[in-house]
Amino acid sequence: MEMIRMKTPLVEMDGDEMTRILWKMIKEELLLPFIDLRTEYYDLGLENRDRTDDQVTVDAANAALKYGVAVKCATITPNAARMDEYHLKKMYRSPNGTIRAIMDGTVFRRPITVKGIEPNVRTWKKPITIARHAYGDVYKNVEMIIPGPGKAELVFTDEKGRETRQLIHEFQGPGVIQGMHNLDKSITSFAHSCFSYALDAKEDLWFASKDTISKQYDGRFKEIFQTVYKCEYRQKFEDAGISYFYTLIDDAVARIMKSQGGIIWACKNYDGDVMSDMLSSAFGSLAMMTSVLVNPDGKYEYEAAHGTVQRHYYKYLKGEETSTNPVATIFAWTGALRKRGQLDGIKELQDFADRLEKATLSTIESGKMTGDLVRITTLENPEKLNTEDFIKAIRATYESLA
Repeated sequence: MEMIRMKTPLVEMDGDEMTRILWKMIKEELLLPFIDLRTEYYDLGLENRDRTDDQVTVDAANAALKYGVAVKCATITPNAARMDEYHLKKMYRSPNGTIRAIMDGTVFRRPITVKGIEPNVRTWKKPITIARHAYGDVYKNVEMIIPGPGKAELVFTDEKGRETRQLIHEFQGPGVIQGMHNLDKSITSFAHSCFSYALDAKEDLWFASKDTISKQYDGRFKEIFQTVYKCEYRQKFEDAGISYFYTLIDDAVARIMKSQGGIIWACKNYDGDVMSDMLSSAFGSLAMMTSVLVNPDGKYEYEAAHGTVQRHYYKYLKGEETSTNPVATIFAWTGALRKRGQLDGIKELQDFADRLEKATLSTIESGKMTGDLVRITTLENPEKLNTEDFIKAIRATYESLA
């Protein structure tokens, strides 16, 4: 089989723990035998982020803007325990948060559906896509431990030096405070991305926040979405036979459980993080969801929507066999390769991505799968494979299709 040639590199962002092991296996078994793979490589493993004071993450995000398509492995966002474990110089911010702040845009997450893995929610007949805002909120927050009694204020100083102050709380003892922000420009881009995606997919769009409590912060999101819809998208939605609907986040959760699916659910940054994990788990597995960041200028970053699978990594280090699901990571690569093929006009690269996705799903539908899927499949007599054997089974299926 002739190797598929690439014109422009992908930005490749390596990651941590078990997903870093999967990353290497996928490249060796499923990509390098078929593609003359060109990437600009960045090591976002926690040790290298610490060595570079996290400059490598900034460099990777800027490279994604330069080349237009990136693919990212799952990475660790360190807490206090991770600081001790990895002997870090400081508690670094979420690398995803850093990348999204630089690239801006919207993260679209959609379950990977396959015959034999049925949703836990009986009413769901079609996939539900989460559209997650990719800037600000808790991912760009500022925090402070309050040591004792005192007054905390929110202060804004304009360009002429005039201050506006608002009391946060009068502390009678120790506590904690947090400051968050967002930008009208980013919220507007988020709205445009969601409305455009809904039109392309011909699916209804929901947007949910909590403006009854966060009257100004969440209220600003609601107001901008409504303005953008009225000014630019209402007639287009009516012509397409789809609708836009705003509701409170708690109401959206209740409604989604009774929905048939086939909708796009737009959420603020952290809400989207939580709800996409809930949806992927309810549709089958955290490892069965695609995730792509689309920025306003048409730059793309593909990633797995789950974490680094820490428990399996510790087993792997002990030499124990694991059955870790690599599907979301495979689909991150296929998504990036397909988009690179589309932008560079390489049909062979697009066809490769389509075939590899088909081979992955066909392998599962044949009864060969990882342990997380064996536990929930409706297929009779499934065969549980370890991580490496599952990836090799996908390769065998791919070669039978090619």
